Amino acid sequence: MHYHNITKDDMLNGAGLRVVLWLSGCGHNCPGCQNPITHNPNGGLLFDEAAKEEIYQELRKSYVSGITFSGGDPLHPLNVNEVHSLIDEISELYPDKNIWLYTGYLFESLKGLDFLEKIDVLIDGRFELENLDLNAHWVGSSNQRVIDVKKSLKEGEIVLFKEKYII
Repeated sequence: MHYHNITKDDMLNGAGLRVVLWLSGCGHNCPGCQNPITHNPNGGLLFDEAAKEEIYQELRKSYVSGITFSGGDPLHPLNVNEVHSLIDEISELYPDKNIWLYTGYLFESLKGLDFLEKIDVLIDGRFELENLDLNAHWVGSSNQRVIDVKKSLKEGEIVLFKEKYII
């Protein structure tokens, strides 16, 4: 798995103050994508123990709310297994931190993922330039959804995230 950046003290990619892992690899190739440099799955840097420790160092801070996986697409076939392991590890080591994940895939197509229940918020759907929405919170286009995963799995239907639930 490769990544492009680890952002610290981020307030734009989820609720609260976060660490963001920007992964390489995306097969969606959405026209107008804000991160086309991340599409090549072999671009950027190899994700290694030093990168993992950098993330964990941030998650140890009491004021950091959690981690956001972005990219690229964290669920790209070359990322999904390592992202799964990382989510398992983070949810065990830092149970008080929330996990957000951006993907171009739709929530409905992800229901078979073992680790879906460990994700707190999923932003799903491909970016659609024709639905660009500069006023939307945490998404680039109006077709994308900010989903409260745990509530959605419990209710059996999509429940959109309300900021008061996680901070």
